[in-house]
Amino acid sequence: MATNPPDDSQDNTPDKNPDDSGAGDAQNPFAGTPMEQMFQAFSGGQMPDMNVIMSQMQRMFAPHDGSVNWELATEIARHTVAQSPDPSVTTADSGAVSDAVRLAELWLDAATSIPAGATTSAAWSRAEWIEATAPTWRTLVEPIAEHVVGAMSEAVPEEAKQMAGPLVGFLGQAGGAMFGQQIGRALGELATEVVSTTDVGLPLGPERVAAILPRNVKEFGEGLGVTPTDVTLYLVLRECAHHRLFAHAPWLRARLVGAVEEFGRGTKIDMSRIEESMRDIDPSNPNAINEALSGGLFEPTRTAAQQSALDRLELLLALVEGWVDEVVSQATAERMPAATSLREAVRRRRAAGGPAEATFASLVGLELRPRRLRDAAHLWAALRDRNGADARDAVWAHPDLLPSAADLDDPLGFATDGDTRADDDDFDAALADLLDSADQPPSDDDPADNEPDDGESGTSGA
Repeated sequence: MATNPPDDSQDNTPDKNPDDSGAGDAQNPFAGTPMEQMFQAFSGGQMPDMNVIMSQMQRMFAPHDGSVNWELATEIARHTVAQSPDPSVTTADSGAVSDAVRLAELWLDAATSIPAGATTSAAWSRAEWIEATAPTWRTLVEPIAEHVVGAMSEAVPEEAKQMAGPLVGFLGQAGGAMFGQQIGRALGELATEVVSTTDVGLPLGPERVAAILPRNVKEFGEGLGVTPTDVTLYLVLRECAHHRLFAHAPWLRARLVGAVEEFGRGTKIDMSRIEESMRDIDPSNPNAINEALSGGLFEPTRTAAQQSALDRLELLLALVEGWVDEVVSQATAERMPAATSLREAVRRRRAAGGPAEATFASLVGLELRPRRLRDAAHLWAALRDRNGADARDAVWAHPDLLPSAADLDDPLGFATDGDTRADDDDFDAALADLLDSADQPPSDDDPADNEPDDGESGTSGA
């Protein structure tokens, strides 16, 4: 972050040398260099102890498991959160969340046949959210980072490899460090916006733990004209509904994460563009390599396979978010007048991409955006109106029963098909019973045994 040069006339520091041409930016000595972002990530733009900076740099490029330096990512995320107040959760916060969860579960019992999924409630600070969700983020991002970072070494021309020698191995460390920085900053920013563990549509936290971030909930409710109690309860209702669905359909979590992993496996790097760019890089100059990495040298391009995985992911997210929207709407219909405005606020936030879209888009080109949330909510509502809440919830019994993208275009048609499927099932069951009874040998006292056989009576030989 470049700033204006200091005004010497106002500088009373006795040791200040106004003729020192190397003074530069007193706040950030690395301004205008590839080290500028690292300095800001570690120091927040203030002059720190340089020994601390060197220690952090050593950790940054230290060997690490996987393609991303996750220790660095977590450290930067926590540092990002610390730039604004992140008060510890109080006993009153925890009690309020616990009470809201108990009430939410009672309301949801009347709106869905799917039983409660959360067994524990929690109120988290932003830093606690980072720590609790880091393992899931690692699962989601690692497959994508592996392909991108792995391509760095492959992209170096043979001549450059010979010239660079051991510096080629630096590319892998640099790539992991760069990903660690980006992910750390993104998660730190995300932690200032999310209100729960399922706010992005994916189950990020520990299973069966309904967790809320009280400070972010308060900020979400500002300007809505709704009481803080109603805001908290509504968002808790959504969190608990998510947990019900993920606990009831254990395959759902694997499907969502699997779609993200498949997106990562489909990552392709434009090797020709990289090779062309690498010809202009001095392999003996680490700053030039770092600058190339920061400039998006290894940014992946979306492939057909990735688009297919993204389409499946978006459909699943829309179905999940639509179901939660519909169930919470039913749970609050006769109990919470403010639910209508809160529902619309959440819909706008999610349909616009929410906090997840910017995070994933900046990291790996993946958008977690339920573009068809309203269509999915209409489909679940139509199915409930036509066949009842139990029929709506029964669709989650198996992934093959889920609506397709085409069904979202015709929600009434899907609900009618549900009737047809039910009728077909009844017909098939009756036919199976009939065939089973026909295969059974007649009993000794069966009245049919006393009926004359057509062949014996001679009536059929005409």
